[in-house]
Amino acid sequence: MKIKSILVSQPAPNESSPYLEIAKKEKIKIDFRPFIHVQGVDAKDLRTQKIDLTQYTGIIFTSKNAIDHYFRLAEEMRFTVPDAMRYICQSEAIANYLQKHIVYRKRKISFGEKTFSDLAPLFKKHPSEKYLLPSSDILTPEVPKVLDSSNIDWTRAIMYKTVASDLTDINIDDYEMLVFFSPQGIKSLKINFPTFEQKETKIAVFGTTTQAAAEEAGLTVNVMAPTKETPSMTMAIEKYIKSINK
Repeated sequence: MKIKSILVSQPAPNESSPYLEIAKKEKIKIDFRPFIHVQGVDAKDLRTQKIDLTQYTGIIFTSKNAIDHYFRLAEEMRFTVPDAMRYICQSEAIANYLQKHIVYRKRKISFGEKTFSDLAPLFKKHPSEKYLLPSSDILTPEVPKVLDSSNIDWTRAIMYKTVASDLTDINIDDYEMLVFFSPQGIKSLKINFPTFEQKETKIAVFGTTTQAAAEEAGLTVNVMAPTKETPSMTMAIEKYIKSINK
């Protein structure tokens, strides 16, 4: 079966996207639709976690979402974040995003290279702070592992959740290929289309955790990325289409 239309479970990209180049080159239709979205918890939810924002002298940020929801809840709970607050950010890009909420200059802001384990030397440098980790309901296992091994006082606060988007206006059978980037995307497929049967539909996944979730859901994975040959999803899709659309 030739691939004529693909549904990518992400927001539509900009005009220079490789997806659009594939669509033009291979003469196929590619649609984009987020299968999941972030939903913030409210002050009441935070209190049930026994989180008192006034008790922390340091904040650990792993994403821009974490920053937005921390300051949203601080405002909702009428907590003025002190100028003396220490910020440890996973990357420079995340640290720079803090400027949306605070005056960046003269603040205690540190950041790592890229991965969460890169923050270990920063925790060693500032071991006496009482840290709060604003997070999603889904947390990478590496995060608590690094924090525990750093011997610091830290508390996790779930400030936002990843939930399934409403996709009931989509006819899922219109697509010969579905593209997923997270286990939550697979879960959303099952929530929105409980009677979905794969049949001839091709499933493309990014990452081993997404692959495991797809297989656990009874799906056959046809396209996998990243690999040595195809480090990006677009490269993997293009290679597969060329082989099947001959």
